[in-house]
Amino acid sequence: MQLLNTLAMRAIPWIPRALVHKISRRYIAGSNLGQARVRVQQLNAQGFPVTLDILGEAVSSLPQAQATADAYIELLGAIAAHGLQANISIKPTALGLLLDAAQCEHLAGSVLDAAARHHNSICIDMEDVRCTQKEIALFNGLRARSTGAGLALQAYLQRTYEDIEPLVEQGCTLRICKGIYVEDHAHLVANAWSDRRAINGHFLNHVTRCFEAGSFVGIATHDAGLIGQIIEMVRCRGIDHTRFEFQMLLGVCEPLRDRLRQMGFTVRIYVPFGEDWYGYSTRRLTENPRIAGYVAKALIGL
Repeated sequence: MQLLNTLAMRAIPWIPRALVHKISRRYIAGSNLGQARVRVQQLNAQGFPVTLDILGEAVSSLPQAQATADAYIELLGAIAAHGLQANISIKPTALGLLLDAAQCEHLAGSVLDAAARHHNSICIDMEDVRCTQKEIALFNGLRARSTGAGLALQAYLQRTYEDIEPLVEQGCTLRICKGIYVEDHAHLVANAWSDRRAINGHFLNHVTRCFEAGSFVGIATHDAGLIGQIIEMVRCRGIDHTRFEFQMLLGVCEPLRDRLRQMGFTVRIYVPFGEDWYGYSTRRLTENPRIAGYVAKALIGL
């Protein structure tokens, strides 16, 4: 089965779009805000808060960046109007970070202001290493404007050990994830390229640092073993459950998600929606070989 999964990952570019679209319905809450709202209401009713993300990454023009900011401002209004238990996550490249950093900060600031008006918050996603320093600088600029922003950090990057220190010292809200972008080995912690489990110790170190400093931390992983280690640490240290939350992708590891909620932990579901479903879906397939293997079995009739 492992061989089949590996072959399926390499074949992803040739999987028919229609099949990818069918699979994506589990992991994407539709192509528009109305469809996403229904999905969020269902999750809220089951006891899960949500982070909403409008699909799409780097834009090629500043008018596109403005349109993305406008869409997020509209989304924040809809969250408030419908009483959804949800915040939002934004990718700075979708707000023009790689085109004009100053304009990106202006647009991100307008989204943050809208979040403040609706008593909500935003999370700044971390993208590939071209963006890391720019996104930390963006976050610092937004923090000077409002405390309603959090930042994602990637445990597979060596530099995260240095990046996290000034952030936890300021009591920033952080989201720790393993990291999914394909990066040069020189940027990564040892063996991260060949074995995702090699990231786990570093992930634990960063979560521990957040606990020690008193920063609220979103623990974004589907790794059951890693989650088990964090739960053990929480119990041994007497960490209050209000100081962290687990975060999982829509449609992924739902039995684990449900067990964590039943244990009394907050589990926030990351819910993407929008027209750029294909790019997101193929990234998820590449990230999860098991899903890719199921696709291959469907294609060859196993």
